[in-house]
Amino acid sequence: MDPRYQIDDVSNLLSPGLVVFRDLVVQNVEAMIRMAGGVDRLRPHCKTHKMAEVTKIEFKLGITKHKAATIAEAEMLAACGVPDVMISYPIVGPNLGRVAKLIKTFPGTRFSVVADHARPIEQLGAAMTAAGLKVDVFLEVNPGRDRTGIPIGPEARELYVKLCSTPGIVPAGLHVYDGHITEPAFDARNATIRGHWEKVLAFRSALVDSGHAVPRIVCGGSPQFGVYAHIQGAGVELSPGTCVLHDAGYDKYPEMQCFTPAALVLTRVISRPTAKRVTFDVGNKAIASDPPMGQRLVLPDIPDAVQVLHNEEHLVVETADADRWQPGDWTFAIPKHICPTSAVHKFAYAVSGGKVIGEWEVTSRDRRITI
Repeated sequence: MDPRYQIDDVSNLLSPGLVVFRDLVVQNVEAMIRMAGGVDRLRPHCKTHKMAEVTKIEFKLGITKHKAATIAEAEMLAACGVPDVMISYPIVGPNLGRVAKLIKTFPGTRFSVVADHARPIEQLGAAMTAAGLKVDVFLEVNPGRDRTGIPIGPEARELYVKLCSTPGIVPAGLHVYDGHITEPAFDARNATIRGHWEKVLAFRSALVDSGHAVPRIVCGGSPQFGVYAHIQGAGVELSPGTCVLHDAGYDKYPEMQCFTPAALVLTRVISRPTAKRVTFDVGNKAIASDPPMGQRLVLPDIPDAVQVLHNEEHLVVETADADRWQPGDWTFAIPKHICPTSAVHKFAYAVSGGKVIGEWEVTSRDRRITI
């Protein structure tokens, strides 16, 4: 067992159970701040942890700007006293009214959202005006991921101008998420990112030259964070998420080796169905199942484990050391994707110095808290 993951007594810890090592979280946040070059350039994404306790750690270390994907996450951040919260998700339907209620409920927090289409901009502006409010809105730029956003060009310019002229809306700048750029080699990622980044800068300059304010550019998700950390410029904010807790999916990025997985899933053996097989209780209801079967987790204590079956409540592995494992034995699984893993747990056991120091609620795992 890696000594960083020492727990003096696991006899009362339920499995499968999420375990967060507080000291490693602190180290990861400090490493994130160093990589970014200071807290002023950071807007970490809370979708990874969704926990008030982790937010408080970041806040205590000086990070005052945060990013969220859901209104529940934004509410969790605001309830922790975060003064600047960005919801990096298009706002439609009932969420228009929820954003207005969020602003009224937490007057000490400045909220912003993103948009990439004229209709939601009009509807958002109308909802804000009706409530006597204003909200900051970023234009969602599509750098080639083709998930959300609008490509840079005349239509994007028209849409930004619309942001500037719509009552109830304050233009906040540009949001650029290029999560499709995942080449392991730093130089390859750097070259790809720099290619579209020059277009983003030229777009911003053209908007500013025509009299339209572009205060900020939010960019730099976790796989791209190391590249954007080297990009300087006024108003550039970096928004990594995963590296706060880290996971086994980032081992391929050399510049991310300064981060350590800080959230693991405790799992126990429940069966020995054959001579070479060991069955654990860490099914796909306990760990993210978006990676392909067989690649969803790493068992550091069983380096030769071959994952042959993974369904709702079971993980079956084959190993030459199967005889070493008996029902009731426990070990850790390191998730390949921690963000959706944290979302499937109601709470996490918090550990520091080998001691369980409490249970941290995964506050915003649900879509709604109160708003």
